[in-house]
Order: sequence, then C-alpha cells, then structure tokens
Amino acid sequence: MDQQTYTFQCLKCTQPIGEFYIGVIDHDALIYISYADIRRLETGTEEREVEVYTGIQRELSTKRAKDIGKYVNMVDATFPTGVILHIDPKDIISYDQGTGMMTIPYKDNVAKVLDGQHRIAGLEYYTRSPGSFQVNITIFVGMELEDQAIVFATINKTQTAVNKSLVADLFEFATHRSPQKTAHNIIRALNQKEGSPFKDKIKILGKADDSLKETITQATFAEALMKMFSRDPMSDRDIYKRGNTPLRFTGKDLESKPLRNLFIDKQDGVIAKIIMNYFLAVSQRWPRAWEVVEPTTILNKSTGFIALMNLFKDIYVTFGNVGDVIEVDQFFELFKKVNLSDADFTRENFVPGSSGQSALYKKFKNDMGLI
Repeated sequence: MDQQTYTFQCLKCTQPIGEFYIGVIDHDALIYISYADIRRLETGTEEREVEVYTGIQRELSTKRAKDIGKYVNMVDATFPTGVILHIDPKDIISYDQGTGMMTIPYKDNVAKVLDGQHRIAGLEYYTRSPGSFQVNITIFVGMELEDQAIVFATINKTQTAVNKSLVADLFEFATHRSPQKTAHNIIRALNQKEGSPFKDKIKILGKADDSLKETITQATFAEALMKMFSRDPMSDRDIYKRGNTPLRFTGKDLESKPLRNLFIDKQDGVIAKIIMNYFLAVSQRWPRAWEVVEPTTILNKSTGFIALMNLFKDIYVTFGNVGDVIEVDQFFELFKKVNLSDADFTRENFVPGSSGQSALYKKFKNDMGLI
C-alpha cells in the first residue's frame, strides 16, 4: 500500500444476485475507507440513501459503538461475520483473478457500508497495533440501488436477536472463571436444589418442565445477580482470561457490590447460600404471592424479583460484616416491617416494568426504615 492506493487479497463469489468479492483488510484501513459513513455517529444527520429507499432506519448509537470499542480490546475479541460494503466500479483500480489481489483508492469515501457500521465505529477504539485486527469484508461492486436495498432489507428484517438466556446458558462451557459463569452456576444450583425458593421457577433453556411454574428468566436473574459482585462483567472476564485476578473492593465500592470479595475469593457456594436465604425469607413472609403463578401477580416475576435484588444490597450491608452468611430469620425480621399483604403484589399496584420495580423497591425501603 502506498499513500494513494490499498491492495488486499480477495476471492470472487457468484450467487443468484450476481458476483461479489470476499476479502480481508486491516481494521484501520476499513475505518479510513468507510469514514464518511461513520461520521454520522457524531452528527446524527445524513440519512443513507439505502435507508431512505427501503424505509428501514438503523440509528447509529454512540453508546453501542463504545460498548463494541470496549469489546474489541478484550483478549478474545472477534468479528467472525463479514462487514458488507458497496464500491463504485470506478473505484476498483484493478483486480487480478490469478493472484486474487484487488487494488482500490485509499480515500475516505470509497466504501458505502451496507451492514457493519457499528462494528467499524467500535474499531475506532481499538488500541493495539495496525494489522493485529483484520476484518473479513464482502464487497459488492456497481450494484443498482434497488439491489443494495434488497441486501440491506434482507439483513435487517431477517436477523433474529440472540436470546439473552441462551448467552447466559453458553457460559456453562467456559473454561475460565468469570462473573457470567459464576452467575450461571449459582442459578442452575438454585433452580435444582430441593428446598430452594427458586426450585423450578427459573426459565432455563433446553429444559422442558411445566412452564407455568417458571416465572423468572435465566437472563434476568444473571444480570441482577452479577450487579452484586461486578461493576463490569465483561472486563472481569477479560482479566481472568489473561491469567490475572480482578481487584477486590473496599469502602463504598464494596457497599455497592457487597458480594464482590466473595466472588474474587471463589466463594460461589457462599454467594448462593446468601441469596437462597434472602429469598427463603421472602417466600416465608409472602408464601402465596411467591408460590402462586397468576397473570395478575408480580412478586415472583421480574417486577418483584428485580425490586428485591435492588433491595438486597441495601439490606445486606446493614448486618455489618460484608461476606457473612445472613440467616433466613434475620432477613425475615426486616421483611416483617413491610406493610404489604400477599394480595397487594398485583399489576394494578405495581405495573410491570421499571416504574413498578422502582415503586416496589421504594415501598420496601420506606417500611424498613432504610431511607
């Protein structure tokens, strides 16, 4: 590559839509040749003509780009699926079918991004040396706008979001320690253990039990549980994968994540015992609201569960030594102060969603005298 051109390897592929090229280029070159499209992240303007044509708008998110930017610097970062580009024929300087080498101008407006704009934007945060993160690309050359729109619409209307519980379930196969694996193991144990308040209540993928019993998804549980011991689960996972151990917490940090040091000390069984005792106290204080599954009830569903998990750290730190196992009756004494009956935990009183979770959380705290 000189200052004006960029040469890279690619193969020609033929499909019903026509011919296109599959290549590999360095991340910094990809950022540069598609720079004009990424610039919309900063301005929030300039709709892509293919979006106008199809009526599909994919708003570029600065937050998502930054999240991907954090991910690309992790030890096992990968983008296995290709970024899809369109290049005008006049910008193909040469393609040698024998060697599979394509040469294009090295300028910031040569490639229109049909899919992968957030991945490209995230790569702007990559901190390692050029050439250490290559990206596979699919290049369409000289497509009519209608065909570009077909490709764009097909990708954006047929993609299915990955089920969050599937992601949580896959951590069972992880070989390194991580917040995700710890959460997965604890959730599985609580769902299977006789006498657990969560026995058969968690929607575990691949499990064909009576779905009427299952009221809390694995993903909801995992996300709430990890908040008790990790500020950034992906970063903690990355630290473990590099052979190191994440930092222990003290002071306000430990109050905010009270199970942190138990996690660092690999005391997953103790974490499970504490959480089990906490929810056993809930199930004893409001047995019907916790056990019975009805369309109108909320205590044993995400509204009640998330409110209770948010409350947990406020309660737990009041007992003094963070890291101790608190017994069921100790938690129960606090719940006795709450002026709510089983019949009060309904969608009418606490609407599903963040507002209902917040209202229930505040009610718990007020009645316990924690505010």
